[in-house]
Amino acid sequence: MRYWAGARAAAGRPEETVEAATVGELLDTIGARPPLAKVLGAASLLVDGTSVRRDDTGHRLPAGEVVDVLPPFAGG
Repeated sequence: MRYWAGARAAAGRPEETVEAATVGELLDTIGARPPLAKVLGAASLLVDGTSVRRDDTGHRLPAGEVVDVLPPFAGG
């Protein structure tokens, strides 16, 4: 897991290793932390650089894949 911007602040760290077989399992695990749960509701997920929808809970996460949590941000 790599956290960016507000997700990094909510997680309290820039990255961590999380064991999870699916996106749903991953979100359940990290979403159990209240500050991070608030950010996850609006965040985008990238799995090895490919966008994956949060509601695609059955998406498999083979060992070693990198998941980025990108909260919404403003700018141009």
